Amino acid sequence: MRVLSITAGAADMYCGSCLRDNALAAELIALGHEVTLLPFYTPTKAELANVSVPEVLFSGLSIYLQQQMPMFRRLPAWADCVWDAPMVIRALTRVSISTDAALLGDLTVSMLEGERGVLAKEFAKLRAWVRRQPPCDVVNLPNALLIALARPLREELGRPILCTLQGEDLFLDRLAEPYRSRAADLVRQHVEQVDMFVAVSEAYRGPMAQRLGIDTNRVVVAPLGIALDGFDGVERPEHVVFRIGYCARIAPEKGLRLLADAYRILRRRTPNVEMRLEAAGYLASGDREYLDEVRRTLAEAGLSAEFRYHGAVDRDRKIAFLASVDAFSVPATYDEPKGLSILEAMAAGTPVVQPRRGAFVEVVDATGGGLLVEPDDPAALADGLQRLWADRPMARQLGRGGAAGVRAHYSVRRSAERLIEIYAAASRRPEAACCV
Repeated sequence: MRVLSITAGAADMYCGSCLRDNALAAELIALGHEVTLLPFYTPTKAELANVSVPEVLFSGLSIYLQQQMPMFRRLPAWADCVWDAPMVIRALTRVSISTDAALLGDLTVSMLEGERGVLAKEFAKLRAWVRRQPPCDVVNLPNALLIALARPLREELGRPILCTLQGEDLFLDRLAEPYRSRAADLVRQHVEQVDMFVAVSEAYRGPMAQRLGIDTNRVVVAPLGIALDGFDGVERPEHVVFRIGYCARIAPEKGLRLLADAYRILRRRTPNVEMRLEAAGYLASGDREYLDEVRRTLAEAGLSAEFRYHGAVDRDRKIAFLASVDAFSVPATYDEPKGLSILEAMAAGTPVVQPRRGAFVEVVDATGGGLLVEPDDPAALADGLQRLWADRPMARQLGRGGAAGVRAHYSVRRSAERLIEIYAAASRRPEAACCV
């Protein structure tokens, strides 16, 4: 099968959606399919081999210039070659282009206005690029924020268009008004141009269908899968100190402050026990004050020496980090649709304690790799972590169960095979794809 898959780059940060798109494309290629993984905005950052093409469409720099200065909309497409070059984009986005949804309302609306908006030239570039490519069987859009691509791609290719649903609600909710309402309305206007929507979890399927006005029969589920390279045979060191780990973006919605509050409660209950709170993950410049707030919270309780932030970690360091902790939690304060972080923790044999919300429920239930507690409740989170500390045999059993469960239900191979079923059905008879 020949697949055109679009992925949205996120500059120099490790982005869960980008990592998923690349891992899936690589796995589909390994299964013998032809995949063109086309980056938008910026080149993508991958943990394993990056299989995306070297070109970038809708360059983050180009669309920023066209949004801000009308003269750039009138320049011929060939004149954009300097700021469309991946090397230039990569260099400039490290310092000049934000991925903060609160600052990107106007650009989001312009993308969703499609060919009738201020970015019409970029849509023309897309059409020209597609005409130079070999034919494909299906097209996959990475999220509903790029749904305006559906019409031009359908007109150029005449093939089924699929759209992944994997976290758009969080981005949309952070937009300032009037951009939030306008963006949501524009997404709904494009829904009929998509043959099928693919949610990354059962928990996300219904809410997003309702929010975007999609018939639930047109939304299927392809559960997340992670690449297990490096996880098999991972060594779990024995140590006296009980270590609690967090590995995700350092951002308010991911819940590090909530975990710090739970840690304070836990330490009041276990004053004579050696414990540590270890955190790792990408930190955007706009979230540095948030990390400082977490540090202050722990300092006020006299726990500064027990907290360590390891910074952003590459794949090898991440796996080592996950294997080095005794319990893991990313207590997100919203209904997380993916849960990649807990899949990776469980793959390393580490039990998790997660809020009973979003995809966490189905992942923990399917794998048996941890405990579920009440959301947004530091005391309940502390209870779960205390159970793992007090009952080490249970914690080890959960760790082993989670590792086996991830391999059985959430490998990237399993996810890729499910996607091929969906693509094949859409390619044969789009109107029947909802029955897959």
